[in-house]
Amino acid sequence: MATTQTVKLNTVGVLADKLGQPIHRIQYLLRTRKHIAPVAIAGRSRLYPDKTIAQLRHELNAIDARAGHAS
Repeated sequence: MATTQTVKLNTVGVLADKLGQPIHRIQYLLRTRKHIAPVAIAGRSRLYPDKTIAQLRHELNAIDARAGHAS
């Protein structure tokens, strides 16, 4: 019997909440990092899988490291 797996998709606002970041920072990353793409679109909302959180966290850490900010 085949099993189905439910994938939870996140909006940009949910991603920002989960990462504890302002939404404009997440929007900037999603706009400028073409390797982070939505997997679905519902109306005007772009939806991202949970793995996107790790990708965004990596990008945020890289930006902060270059800027000399402490995490």
